[in-house]
Amino acid sequence: MASSAFASNFPVFIKKDGDLSAFPSLASSFHVRKTKKRNSREIVSVMAPQQSPRSPSTTGSVKTAMTMTEKILARASEKPQLSPGDNVWVNVDILMTHDVCGPGSFAIFKKEFGEKAKVWDRDKIVVIPDHYIFTNDERANRNVDTLREYCIEQNIKYFYDIKDLGNFKANPDYKGVCHVALAQEGHCRPGEVLLGTDSHTCTAGAFGQFATGIGITDAGFVLGTGKSLLKVPPTLRFVMDGEMPNYLLAKDLILQIIGEISVSGATYKSMEFVGSTVESLTMEERMTLCNMVIEAGGKNGVIPPDSTTHKYLEDKTNLPYEPVYSDAQARFLSEYRFDVSNLEPLVAKPHSPDKRALARECKDVKIDRVYIGSCTGGKTEDFLAAAKVFHASGKKVKVPTFLVPATQKVWMDIYSLLVPGCGGKTCSQIFEEAGCDTPASPSCSACMGGPRDTYARMNEPQVCVSTTNRNFPGRMGHKEGQVYLASPYTAAASALRGYVTDPREFLQ
Repeated sequence: MASSAFASNFPVFIKKDGDLSAFPSLASSFHVRKTKKRNSREIVSVMAPQQSPRSPSTTGSVKTAMTMTEKILARASEKPQLSPGDNVWVNVDILMTHDVCGPGSFAIFKKEFGEKAKVWDRDKIVVIPDHYIFTNDERANRNVDTLREYCIEQNIKYFYDIKDLGNFKANPDYKGVCHVALAQEGHCRPGEVLLGTDSHTCTAGAFGQFATGIGITDAGFVLGTGKSLLKVPPTLRFVMDGEMPNYLLAKDLILQIIGEISVSGATYKSMEFVGSTVESLTMEERMTLCNMVIEAGGKNGVIPPDSTTHKYLEDKTNLPYEPVYSDAQARFLSEYRFDVSNLEPLVAKPHSPDKRALARECKDVKIDRVYIGSCTGGKTEDFLAAAKVFHASGKKVKVPTFLVPATQKVWMDIYSLLVPGCGGKTCSQIFEEAGCDTPASPSCSACMGGPRDTYARMNEPQVCVSTTNRNFPGRMGHKEGQVYLASPYTAAASALRGYVTDPREFLQ
């Protein structure tokens, strides 16, 4: 939580603790204050408008109400009813792995199931090289080669291979960052269970599915059986209402939430995002919101699917899917309410995503570079947002500004899509005029440091404003580097000033 001295700078939410009387073991495990009144309120910051309490549940022979996450896991485990704390075997719809964890996952599969064993379903395994790709590091290159051998041996249908590292465009199957590619290639569907050997697999919860990261041992077991043992998490509900100011992006919303609950505030909990603000977000912005659930310790993030979800999926998948929604009487561990119209642009200061600060309060922080990319901030709309700020300023950047598209599709969009309200110019034209680096080959690049020759890696103890998701020591390279997490708006504004900058200087 923000300290009392600090909280006055941030709007404004109510935390409502849930009634855990039905889950005595959870009440002791999570140390949530129990009260006699079901709708007791503890004000932890300035209040947003209060809504009516829920109506009592009807009597009669009905099932106990469930949250979205509970319903998805109930269906996947073929159970009529689940409650937080239940341990169940679930049927996995999609398993994703990449070049960092894929070789280990397949090795464990072979060790436990046999050298000649076949995976449970080659059509439900998605293998995406993306982390350490454009490097001369022999071990990193070997990982991709090992993936290729396994995928050929197992006849994996969805292996997005890359062979020519000198020209990514010569690899039609290569996609880029796994979490963005999963969505673009139609592997994300409401109501399903998607597991991946990467902590940011929670990104896919934006589509109304259960998506979470697992380790290589669990992945090896899923490869052989299509099943995983999961504990049903309790759910925290985040209600965001109010008109989104034109200087905010979803990155500001999730930094606000993490700043309130801390990097451990959602440990092994589901984070469900609802409200008029969430409903107004595009799919890519919803992905940003769910992407950083793990930075709060969350097991998964989830957003109720709606017409925006269905429209996005129209040309992505022809497989049927069945959305689920939280029941009106579903029980949440806690509920947080935000009035988004009062929020201001935020950053997370080094060295933790919960070190929330107003961008305008960091205006004296001199920076050495800006990085726009990753599964969090390297999507098409992230670059459109940055281009909007650069165009509005009409000036050149004052520090090196690195641009790393998440996928091949994003790279193509940068060169082909016109930026609204920018005189018919593309992102690439605006970036060139602003003096940014040429957009790089799509990959995770410097978000996770990587080999020393990784593009834009921090090899010196510099200060960087980044649209990525983590700012721990050494995350982007040098262990003494300082990373300020920010939205694409704030990152672009900071590049223009050479200091951490509130984007309202250029957007109002």
